Amino acid sequence: MRILSNIVALAAGTALHFAGSMASPTPLSRRFGNTGDVIRGVNLGGLFVLEPWITPSLFTQWEGASNATVVDEWTYCGALGKTECLSRLQSHWASWVTESDISTIASLGLNHIRIPIGFWAFTVLSDEPYVQGQLPYLEMIIQWAGQYNLNVVLDLHGVPGSQNGFDNSGRYGGIHWQDTQSNIDRSIQAVKGLATIAAKYPKIVDGIEMVNEPANWGLSMDGVINYYKTAYTTFRAIAPNTIMVIHDAFLPPSSWETMNVQGWQNVILDTHTYHVFVKDRLTLSRNDHLKATCQDAENVYSFNTHLWTITGEWSLAITDCAKWLNGFGKGARWDGTLPWEMNGPVYPGATCSGQDSISAWDSPTRIFFRQFAEAQMDAYEAGSGWFFWNFKTESADDWNYIKLAQNGLVPNPPTDRHYSRYSLGGNHWDIDISSPWCTSS
Repeated sequence: MRILSNIVALAAGTALHFAGSMASPTPLSRRFGNTGDVIRGVNLGGLFVLEPWITPSLFTQWEGASNATVVDEWTYCGALGKTECLSRLQSHWASWVTESDISTIASLGLNHIRIPIGFWAFTVLSDEPYVQGQLPYLEMIIQWAGQYNLNVVLDLHGVPGSQNGFDNSGRYGGIHWQDTQSNIDRSIQAVKGLATIAAKYPKIVDGIEMVNEPANWGLSMDGVINYYKTAYTTFRAIAPNTIMVIHDAFLPPSSWETMNVQGWQNVILDTHTYHVFVKDRLTLSRNDHLKATCQDAENVYSFNTHLWTITGEWSLAITDCAKWLNGFGKGARWDGTLPWEMNGPVYPGATCSGQDSISAWDSPTRIFFRQFAEAQMDAYEAGSGWFFWNFKTESADDWNYIKLAQNGLVPNPPTDRHYSRYSLGGNHWDIDISSPWCTSS
């Protein structure tokens, strides 16, 4: 999950009508999955890479500590020791994603799951606290996905040294991925491991993401591109027909206009869009959140004309009130309990009470969230599809796709849209899509 928003701008009053032939992105010799071209999926976050806000129960023993040092999977295992960490994580791996979850995901009309996993599932040094044992659970989930006619994208969510310094990279703090060649080599080792799994399940695993959310502000982009090139050659030798997914590194579409590398096949770009991590989005009115999806659609469409593009993470959150969303023990911008540029809440009296609980939402709020879900689906299908973050959470309902769908707050199936004007012909690449918030009144 990213901690920054994508390009922030509104396109109110702009009509979106994407139709006809597009430019020529990197050739894609295979389409997405077993059920059609448009990816509609969810992330299985919080499973193989711990995030305190997704599963706060794993971290509550350190809540309220005067010097909280357990903030991510690195420090979690470091505090517990490898024996106890492995014991707890094995229980977690066996219970957080079940066959029932996979069956439910399929029943909601989705066709893909994206599975984040850290490099440490494939390579751990003696001085690293991480534990291994994830792969049997990973393969079990892949097999369940196949049983329920779902396809899988494997996502290398954390690499040695951390590619972004976020807790969801496995280690919160500095960005040190490119500090040593060993870090790059071990990342490639993890890519090889993922490619081997993909080759074992060629009809189920249709994509591998080379690294999640590399932070352009803390990395050499030349180094990132070189890594992508090495990863492409490496995993193509093992899984030649699997789609390679590369993240946009939080850069705008113009930065990727020349990324069509000669000879590359089956490469798609991943971009992530949230409405809660920067002031320009967090302070929007509900109507302006809807209008913001118009610009998101244009951005995705622009990306998609150069590299087939998916929105690999998005949610319904319009506040950052989910407990520990901004990091273990940290508050929220929304109510001013997290220090940020506004030096207080987003508006006087703003509270986090009930913000992320469906049971507390009144009828207008429920209608808004349904509209917001449809507006975002419209926008991201101006590209090649989407993965919602997350399939479920312990307590943050605005990030819990299964619960939202079961309560009618996201379309079930995703094509059952009540508010947007939506149509999709037999050929995904000829798409006619518009939302009422993106048309002139």
